[in-house]
Amino acid sequence: MPTGYYAYFIGPDGHIQDRVVILVDDDEEAKSLARQLVDGHDIELWQGARKVAALPSEK
Repeated sequence: MPTGYYAYFIGPDGHIQDRVVILVDDDEEAKSLARQLVDGHDIELWQGARKVAALPSEK
């Protein structure tokens, strides 16, 4: 059964600018999809209160 994750777009000031809901089966699949969102923004991937990954932009 898919699990809910949030991918947060982090702005240059360190604050959240937006978020995307990701529904997948596990952490690895969530990280794979979140990596696709890295486009000039840092992304933090969370599942509830658990930080799964920090994905820096390729600045």
